[in-house]
Amino acid sequence: MEWDTSAEFSPVALIFEDRNRRVIVRTAKDAAKVLMRDFPVDDGEEFLAAIRACVDVMAGKLEPEKFRQAIIRAADEAGISAIAVLH
Repeated sequence: MEWDTSAEFSPVALIFEDRNRRVIVRTAKDAAKVLMRDFPVDDGEEFLAAIRACVDVMAGKLEPEKFRQAIIRAADEAGISAIAVLH
């Protein structure tokens, strides 16, 4: 199976507790990196749902915008501010 890590969605800025730490995610690859490296919790229900959604979007089984919603819910659960980025 070939993974589509370039699946794009409307950008989301994630602002971490340290206000100087900001990340903009707009692809499945960006989101996977942030979820695995930067999230302060890795056992929340929404976090795990976002990980599953990441795999599904890269496998072509989920629409990128639905994955974006999962990232926003996981960020909320973790206390990370998620802001829509207009482009």
